[in-house]
Amino acid sequence: MTAHPNRPVYLKLRDQIAAAIIDGVYPEGAMLPSVRALAAEQGANPLTVAKAYQQFQNDGLVEVQRGVGMYVVRGAAERLRAAEREAFLREEWPEIRSRMARLGLDPADLALVS
Repeated sequence: MTAHPNRPVYLKLRDQIAAAIIDGVYPEGAMLPSVRALAAEQGANPLTVAKAYQQFQNDGLVEVQRGVGMYVVRGAAERLRAAEREAFLREEWPEIRSRMARLGLDPADLALVS
């Protein structure tokens, strides 16, 4: 869940929800908060929350039971974790590695940091 200040709000919400799924706040089979409830909790427009939820639905990470709610599907956390790892290694790690080199930090130095 990369922190980009200029990211659209729906993508920031999507990142928060993805983190909650990965962390087990919303485990497999759990119902996500309703659009209205999450919008109220986050101080966001319900349409923005609906757009974030639509991303999960498009990616097959949640299923909708009409009139009931939206549920996290089996394997969603692992799929999200794998996608986040890939994005980290592709987008964030090269920048971190470059900064470490500029600062003269060796990866072994990180093992000493608690």
